Amino acid sequence: MRLEEELKQRKPFINERSKLVVNTIYTGLWFNGMLLDTLKKFNINDQHYNILRILRGRHPEPALTMEIKEVLVNKRGDLTRQLEKLVNLGFIEREINSDCKTQIFSYITKKGLQTLDEIHKIHDYKDTYNTITEEEAKLANDILDKLRG
Repeated sequence: MRLEEELKQRKPFINERSKLVVNTIYTGLWFNGMLLDTLKKFNINDQHYNILRILRGRHPEPALTMEIKEVLVNKRGDLTRQLEKLVNLGFIEREINSDCKTQIFSYITKKGLQTLDEIHKIHDYKDTYNTITEEEAKLANDILDKLRG
């Protein structure tokens, strides 16, 4: 559906760049809303999901807290508290570095890996993304990368 129809807009955008700004924000929030609906079933939020994906990417190696923070998509909130919730759910384990007591390693657990697999079975964008070609996806990615400079 066209953005103007989604927003029930009465006046046209002043130009395509203005529309792109609104469309990018709207679409990002739309995707995030779908993700959040799935994650509620697992008692986690989008930031927890991002942390689990980061740790899965490092698995079986650990990640330091500051390494996780550097690559988080959404840096809001207290990362230590977010990690602690994942520990309490059994999705990750944390360990103090014996060489440097200020460094804490985080590892994804088997339960964390299994949970990600379950999430991906439910939350699958394939149907959404099947509406565009690989070439269109590459063009969209190139444009978004260019916007971020």
